[in-house]
Amino acid sequence: MKFSVFTVIAPDLTPDEILTSLKEYGYDGVEWRYKEKPQKLQEEKPSFWGNNLCTIAPDYSKEKLTRLLEKTKKLGIETVSVTPYLACGDIEETEKVLHVAETLGASMIRVGVPSYNRSENYHDLFEKAVRYLHEVEEMCKQYNIKGLVETHHMTITPSASLAYRLVNTFDPKHIGVLYDPGNMVHEGYENYRMGLELLGPYLAHVHAKNTGWEKKERHKEDKSEWTAEWKLIEEGLVDWKQVLTDLKAVGYDGYIGMEDFSMQKSTKETLKHNINWFKTMLNQG
Repeated sequence: MKFSVFTVIAPDLTPDEILTSLKEYGYDGVEWRYKEKPQKLQEEKPSFWGNNLCTIAPDYSKEKLTRLLEKTKKLGIETVSVTPYLACGDIEETEKVLHVAETLGASMIRVGVPSYNRSENYHDLFEKAVRYLHEVEEMCKQYNIKGLVETHHMTITPSASLAYRLVNTFDPKHIGVLYDPGNMVHEGYENYRMGLELLGPYLAHVHAKNTGWEKKERHKEDKSEWTAEWKLIEEGLVDWKQVLTDLKAVGYDGYIGMEDFSMQKSTKETLKHNINWFKTMLNQG
């Protein structure tokens, strides 16, 4: 297996700095966060989903993107994906992301999936997603880039089985699944190996983070509630040793992309810690 980093977890590093760090710590690839950055946002301190310095903005010039590609090649880092926050059905923005991915030499992008919050019927949202993916599939075929549906809580694809239900009529050469066990702690947990077996050729990428449940006291009505909190990779509920065993069992030899939001270590310490931990686990297995 190979290792990459989704740059969302490096908000205080510039694209040049993250590439240098990836080379230093032994990573194989990079996944660029793609998001607009309004001027007002840039005045804030760096954060994962706010002023993230390690983000490719839509207004990047082709020259700037080409220079970034040249640096990745020089350092021997593969551009695994361009990862945006697309709305399901937004074909225009999806094609813009595909164009950026093509310029950067990426092999994958993340595509939009409808959110689920009980305000719309699942079946209606599913049909909307299918219509969108039919158009995405054709564009991905033209660009020779795969579109990924992520297992993500609060969407219609929180689990491997529901992601499979959405993608199984499409060509796995062009449409695949980004498997994220950390998200599945929030919502969507099922036996790892069973889910991976079900995905079969649609399993295209894996994200690595961890989550745990904590009981929070509520002052209203004397009730308590459980909340999911990000944890260090080795401390949450995801049994990553088991996940790695199951990935091997289904023949997966692609990327493990780090997406650690625990904030227990500095960005560079997190990058170094995670790759060393995963390599140790793989060697033990």
